[in-house]
Amino acid sequence: MKTKIFSRLAAAALAAWSAIILTGCNTVPVTGRSQFNVMSSGQEMQLGLTSFDELKKQTPVSNDAAAKALVQRIGQRIAAVAGKDMPDAKWEFVVFESKEANAFCLPGGKVGVYTGILPITRDEAGLATVLGHEIAHAVARHGGERMSEALAVQTGGKLVGASLSNADPRWQSAANIAYGVTSKVGLELPHSRKQESEADEIGLLYMARAGYDPEAAVEFWQRFGAYNQQQQGASTPAFLRTHPTDDARVQHLKELMPRAKAELKPIN
Repeated sequence: MKTKIFSRLAAAALAAWSAIILTGCNTVPVTGRSQFNVMSSGQEMQLGLTSFDELKKQTPVSNDAAAKALVQRIGQRIAAVAGKDMPDAKWEFVVFESKEANAFCLPGGKVGVYTGILPITRDEAGLATVLGHEIAHAVARHGGERMSEALAVQTGGKLVGASLSNADPRWQSAANIAYGVTSKVGLELPHSRKQESEADEIGLLYMARAGYDPEAAVEFWQRFGAYNQQQQGASTPAFLRTHPTDDARVQHLKELMPRAKAELKPIN
């Protein structure tokens, strides 16, 4: 009797989840990739705004007027290009004082640049590479996609646990561990790498449309790869990375270069 009841519950849960997946399909601008995202753009934007406000309270904002002006100028130029793909964005560009060589863009268009990455960007085109990549994450709604994916994995884990509720505890433990490893290595990490590659592609086209030489993107990622090698030494195996390997990233950009050059617009 319990088996029959569970089967019915599992079937109902899977049917409900299938309906959610079908209604959560979106299309990513520029690449046209089909995306699973059950969050509304308004929900994403509010989360991004709240998180950014908190970050500005916790992390010192840079007083470097030249750096702030540079980030604003380049960021707004690329945001103008991206605007047709994300018309409701509330763009904001902030330079944070930190040795970390990083940048980010939260849902809704909240962009942060750490001063530690500026020596690696070197010039305007290098910084345009970084900002184009981060803006692309927001336009592609990668944040909402990640949260939707996490919800799907969580739901799958609950179904696995329920299906083994009457099994030997050792089998339950082994199944949960196996599910966790499989979902991480087989779904979450590859999906993260796919998003990074997609942001590279969209960002490359955005920077070209904004008037920046796309060849500078290859040069920046080569410099960033050298920086990573210097900082980290032996690299993490490719299948355990959240980002593509530096060599793979550069190769991907080179393959996209003909299209990017065709879309290069001169800066007025």
